[in-house]
Amino acid sequence: MNRAKDNSSATTPEANIKGILEWLALAHGSSGTEDGEQLHRQLIRLRDTPIPGPQRLKLLDLLFGQAERYTKAELPQLNKISLPIPRKLRQRVRTLLDVLETLTQDYFNTLADLFDPQGDNAPRMPHMSLRRAMHAISWQVRIAHMIASPMPIGLWQQLHAAFRTARRLGLDEFPGPHSGPSIRRIYTSILLSAIAQPVSFSADELEFISEYIDTCTPDVALLDTPPLDARGIFWIDPDKDFPAHALIRRIPSPESEVLYFSCDALAELALEHRAGLLKGVDAQDIGLPRFADTHAGPGVLLRLNQLWGHPAKRRFPRRRQSYRAQLSSGLGNLWHLMKTPETRVEQSEWMVTNESPEGYALMHMSGQTHDVRVGDIVALQASSEQAESPQIWHICIIRWAISENPEHIELGLQLLAPKAISVEVAHPFDLDASKVPALILPATPPLHPKQSLIVPPGLIRENARHIVVLQEEENLSIRELQADELREQTSSVEIFSVSPDGSS
Repeated sequence: MNRAKDNSSATTPEANIKGILEWLALAHGSSGTEDGEQLHRQLIRLRDTPIPGPQRLKLLDLLFGQAERYTKAELPQLNKISLPIPRKLRQRVRTLLDVLETLTQDYFNTLADLFDPQGDNAPRMPHMSLRRAMHAISWQVRIAHMIASPMPIGLWQQLHAAFRTARRLGLDEFPGPHSGPSIRRIYTSILLSAIAQPVSFSADELEFISEYIDTCTPDVALLDTPPLDARGIFWIDPDKDFPAHALIRRIPSPESEVLYFSCDALAELALEHRAGLLKGVDAQDIGLPRFADTHAGPGVLLRLNQLWGHPAKRRFPRRRQSYRAQLSSGLGNLWHLMKTPETRVEQSEWMVTNESPEGYALMHMSGQTHDVRVGDIVALQASSEQAESPQIWHICIIRWAISENPEHIELGLQLLAPKAISVEVAHPFDLDASKVPALILPATPPLHPKQSLIVPPGLIRENARHIVVLQEEENLSIRELQADELREQTSSVEIFSVSPDGSS
């Protein structure tokens, strides 16, 4: 696309307006991802141009349309990234966030003009500026979730302020253009995505959650008092820079004017949708996004059911630590590592920053992280244990990831078992056919009284029988198992509780 020249020497309002309009004419209909810096320059130029409020709004709306196309072109590129994201991509994302941050603030500024009794007010209602400010905030939240980055300081307070203003003016239920969502619906959708622990999902899972919230969930009522007979209760303090707290984890201070909402109905709906998928119903037939038909879809819905409808307190305190550990990720690497401990597999070095009986928090020190994915299994070994024989590798699943810059990534691991055994899953009627590497986890009562089988997604189903497992020890051992319960389902692995076939 040809670019308009950014005439920095033009200082008059007329010249600035002309330059913005010329750039918009050249950029019209384009969704090129290379135009972010130019778009940001036009926003700054408009901000620095002293013009009447109605004229400023018209230009801001035109630039918002270009920002919307630019954002929608960039978002798909974040779906399959590894963490931390590459420096070049992070710079593009930073530019996009700058555009959205500028739009948010400038739409807030137009509200002051609309309510200025001395100003030249246009007949425009403030709900359009509020709606677009909230859309810009929503995209910032979504991008931060996808790149596992901390939220910009003050962003949640901006969101709460926009909704509170709309509610005070009686505009929170005002429908959007073309029967689009109301401001309250936009607000609650952002809150729902935030309380679903976004750092614990991969980028494509987050896109599914966002689409699921927008198209499949009922409206959420915001109340001044906690709802009765509900378990999934959350509350918001509009004065705080935070999305929402689960009531079971934290109680608001008595002097705070908070809003409450319940997610029980949404949690039950997610469970119903999952049940339909497990029965073989096509996602499209029950109005779900296409991702629901993937192997990870039902697992995401089950986790939403737990996160929305059954928030729980942390069971164990975390102890601060500071020791180094080696990490190996992926079912294939772990299979080789457990089968032959001396096998060389790709590893990276991490610092354990805290731990509990349930898992660990790690900070990356050295080595490759391009294969690290939320929802994948890993083996963790403290550096002090490397000399031990047999070597101790703790089997974990990656629960969350945070990345503040291209050189930094932190992980949260949930401990699955203190060890694993390499096995192969064979065809029950042809043991010479190709076999699939898998892992057996020992029983860990009382939480998991049965052994577990870790397999690639889609290999077996819940309640499946005649699962032939081959284990090489001193001799070849052949076992026949049945899958009793699906413990975990992600885009990387599935974990089933198993027992000898034919047992009750």
